[in-house]
Amino acid sequence: MATQEKYPNRWIQLVLGIVCMATIANCQYGWTLFVAPIEDKYHWARTAIQLSFTIFLFFETWLVPLEGWGVDKFGPRPVIIFGAILSTIGWILCSKASSLGFLYFAQILTGAGAGAVYGTCSGNSLKWFPDKRGLAAGATAAGFGAGAAVTVIPVANMINTSGYEQAFFVFGIIQGCIITACALFMPRAKLPPGTKAIPKVISSKKNYSQTQMLREPLFWLIYVCFVGVASGGIMATASFGPVSRDYGLDKIPVTCLGVTLPLLTMAMSIDNICNGATRPLMGYLSDHFGRENLMLVVFGGEAVALLGLVFWGRQPIGFMFFAAMTFACWGEIFSLFPSMCADTFGSKFAAGNAGTLYTAKGTSSLLVPLAAGLAKGGNWNRTFILSACIAATCSLLSFFVLKPWRRRFIENNNKEVEAQEAAAAAAAK
Repeated sequence: MATQEKYPNRWIQLVLGIVCMATIANCQYGWTLFVAPIEDKYHWARTAIQLSFTIFLFFETWLVPLEGWGVDKFGPRPVIIFGAILSTIGWILCSKASSLGFLYFAQILTGAGAGAVYGTCSGNSLKWFPDKRGLAAGATAAGFGAGAAVTVIPVANMINTSGYEQAFFVFGIIQGCIITACALFMPRAKLPPGTKAIPKVISSKKNYSQTQMLREPLFWLIYVCFVGVASGGIMATASFGPVSRDYGLDKIPVTCLGVTLPLLTMAMSIDNICNGATRPLMGYLSDHFGRENLMLVVFGGEAVALLGLVFWGRQPIGFMFFAAMTFACWGEIFSLFPSMCADTFGSKFAAGNAGTLYTAKGTSSLLVPLAAGLAKGGNWNRTFILSACIAATCSLLSFFVLKPWRRRFIENNNKEVEAQEAAAAAAAK
């Protein structure tokens, strides 16, 4: 009697991926807490310090295609453990950095490690949940978006009481240990036969490798939209600390739900919650109403939020509200775009393909020094207006150009696959 094959519980795999993402999130979303203390200690130019954030994002994103290839070939476990080791070493070196060159090197290691964890967990969720792709990608991305909300207060407290060096060192080790422990229980994706794609979202039956996908003009349109929307959010996440300081808001005491914190700390906690909570929600809605339809709404919302900072950002309530709205309308790119990529180019190479698309985040990070340059003298309005215009353009582009093009592309692919299947079935008779 044949024994029934057992399959790993995919919901447990999703939770483990979310924990890894939440743990590595400080490497990006906690960075703004360290900028001012580093500037105060060494008196380096702020643009030079922020260049290290650009370096981090560059290596976090541009190595993800290689790491995604590793996931497709070897499974998630070794790639995540490798990422945990690199990110830990990176933060320990950040705690010791006494020169800009040393800080940049440390951020290279941190970025490569964070990208290995992020790219693996994001791509893995696409493989485990072809029938709930937007929800799974959104929930996984939510871990990265909201994870820093859990630790931003203890990190800020440790910086204030023990120095930013101690915060880098201690949290670097904690993060590495947690991620490694989760990775030990993460095998290759293995689904029961008959698990189908989302019925309400048009999906390709044809699987494209990374090189095949790169030859398609449609991929580059998706890439351009990703870069455009990511640029506004990335400039915001890197700059809200300096913005609040330039506006004289960062240390104003704010009380929320009985808790009183400096405005920057409170705002960052709220921002990260908004950033994370909207990712699975919008991913779920995109499963039911279409990816591009949601893009039209949320990308337009980001443009409105950035313009709100222009008019009301110097007021404490205005700053907190529109900063939170910026994060809420930006984070969805990390659920909508990976889901769209797998829908369009197939599930077989989903981790590698999503990783290739994720390099758009690294491309957009090149605008972070531009943001600091435009805001020279504390005039951040130029940065916010530029970001708002880009977000509005991508909102319209995704709906009126990307949507019809992608539908035609997938329909043609499916007709091709169905014709091949029919020919093979006829030949087998």
